[in-house]
Amino acid sequence: MIRDKSKQVTSLLVQWSEGDELALEQLMPLVYDELKIIAKRYMSGQNHRPTFQTTELIHEAYLKLAGNDKNRWENRSHFFGVASKAMRHILIDHARQRQAEKRGGGKTQVISFKEGNVISPERAEEFIALDEALNKLEDLDERKTRVVEMRYFGGMTFEETAEILKVSIITVKRDWSFSKMWLLRELSKHQ
Repeated sequence: MIRDKSKQVTSLLVQWSEGDELALEQLMPLVYDELKIIAKRYMSGQNHRPTFQTTELIHEAYLKLAGNDKNRWENRSHFFGVASKAMRHILIDHARQRQAEKRGGGKTQVISFKEGNVISPERAEEFIALDEALNKLEDLDERKTRVVEMRYFGGMTFEETAEILKVSIITVKRDWSFSKMWLLRELSKHQ
């Protein structure tokens, strides 16, 4: 049953890549719950006073993905890898906006949903520091950054990550181990 759903998602992604807009409409109900899981991973450990919500993150990621007709989807894992990266960039943009507001920038409307918050004012600096560290890591080794995005932000397994990156599972495990240590060292410099 799960494998059938995965094949259906992959088939719809390929059809969407080929310009079939109806495929996108059929795809979203199939992937929405998984996108929601990815978005909730981002909000784990968040504090109160939400300024950005799970539903809002999913919808912005959806708009970003749907608006990019250059994507050539290989399979379900590839889609969720790209979705994870899109969510990361959306949250970083939002965190930077929060920092600008904190320093006297323009005001924005706070949207309130019933779901848990994704980013709070207290965590904006942490997201920005993590993004800066990931950008430095990407300068050193882009694959290791993709591993972090897929594993940490996307919640993907070692197997799924290896499949997308077209490397062995042991390579993903080594990249993951190295990246965690490197990021911890890099983030400790900002404390």
